[in-house]
Amino acid sequence: MPAAIRWYVRVVDRLSDYVGIVAMALVFVMIGVLLLDAVTRNALDIPLHWCVEVAQFTLLAYFFMGGAMTLKNDDHVRMDLIYQHLSTRGKAILDLITSACLMFYLVVMTIGSVSSLQYAIQTNERRFSMWNPSMIPIKALLVVCLVIMLLQTLSLVFKHIATIRRVDVA
Repeated sequence: MPAAIRWYVRVVDRLSDYVGIVAMALVFVMIGVLLLDAVTRNALDIPLHWCVEVAQFTLLAYFFMGGAMTLKNDDHVRMDLIYQHLSTRGKAILDLITSACLMFYLVVMTIGSVSSLQYAIQTNERRFSMWNPSMIPIKALLVVCLVIMLLQTLSLVFKHIATIRRVDVA
């Protein structure tokens, strides 16, 4: 594989790892926020209305940010009924086909999320609740994470092509 593709795969894989590690840390943030909510509501009788929504946004960020690392590490759900019986090359061919489908899906999702972000910015969209937070940060994060997932999917395409051609990409 050309040096530029090798560089691209290394950089995108590293980016996916960094974003995934930050996502892992968000679980602890969410636990802390929910613990704070439980203590203030039950022990102190002071309900903090923003805690549940912060926990929901944190969980969303966790899912968005974990997508690229999940793809990179091949940790996503797969029906192994047929896949397990294929050769390494056959698996790479099937993975290449599913990567193309995934790329189409991610492009459609990215277009929709960019449109949703533009709407949120134009209207200063807020969540209808007592806390009334802006929706712009979480929608912006969705766009960024979808782009990272697209980059990671392209990295996977390069890896699958290398496997099919029996060359090393890393």
